[in-house]
Amino acid sequence: MLEAVERTLARKAELYRMVMPGHVCPWGLKAKHLLESQGYTVVDHHLTTRQETDAFKDRNNVATTPQAYVNGQRIGGYDDLKRFFGKTVRSAGETSYIPVVALFGMTALAAAALSMATMGSAFTVHAAEWFIGLSMVVLAMLKLQDVEKFSAMFLNYDLLSKRWVPYASLYPFLEGAAGVLMLSDRLTWLSVPVALFIGVEGAVSVFKAVYLDRRELKCACVGGSSNVPLGFVSLTENLMMIAMALWMGRTFFS
Repeated sequence: MLEAVERTLARKAELYRMVMPGHVCPWGLKAKHLLESQGYTVVDHHLTTRQETDAFKDRNNVATTPQAYVNGQRIGGYDDLKRFFGKTVRSAGETSYIPVVALFGMTALAAAALSMATMGSAFTVHAAEWFIGLSMVVLAMLKLQDVEKFSAMFLNYDLLSKRWVPYASLYPFLEGAAGVLMLSDRLTWLSVPVALFIGVEGAVSVFKAVYLDRRELKCACVGGSSNVPLGFVSLTENLMMIAMALWMGRTFFS
């Protein structure tokens, strides 16, 4: 019993975080939860005014809050706590495939769910078609959130955009429209040529930039604010559009 009490006392942390009437610091809440999840008893100090927060930072020579102390030793903010507990902390601007994995994972699950609901099986030809169509729509939506940023990044490598700049801003609208038409199985005579054109042109542009010119660029495939490296992912996006266009064109024009 005494040993258990001693262990509890040894795992003690103090946390200073902003808890104001109009603002509760989210990173402070995360830091508190992290400490408690690691078995620490947290002495939670609330900084309830801007003046109190500034005074705390000046007194302790720190630039931000929250600030955590473990057994009297200052660890720092939320990211510092994560490092202290051996957890991964992504650096600012670090490249990551997480957005792409999340996007394709969710569109694959959505396509499987639609197939299950309408056909009784998640593994059908329609599920594969819906997966590509949904992926095109979601990718277009991400680009359309900030067309200016997307087009600026796209112009770094897209061959047609470099010759005719408006194409960079037009691209997400074309991709989205083609995806919607493919999902609806309507106006195939229009959606197939559009998807085939932007897919082939995009694949050639990416292949040249990455595999011939050996340039290290960020991919605009998931929007202009992404940190996804240009290469396999963007090439896959374009090859998917080409495959979908050829498949639907084969059944429609035959």
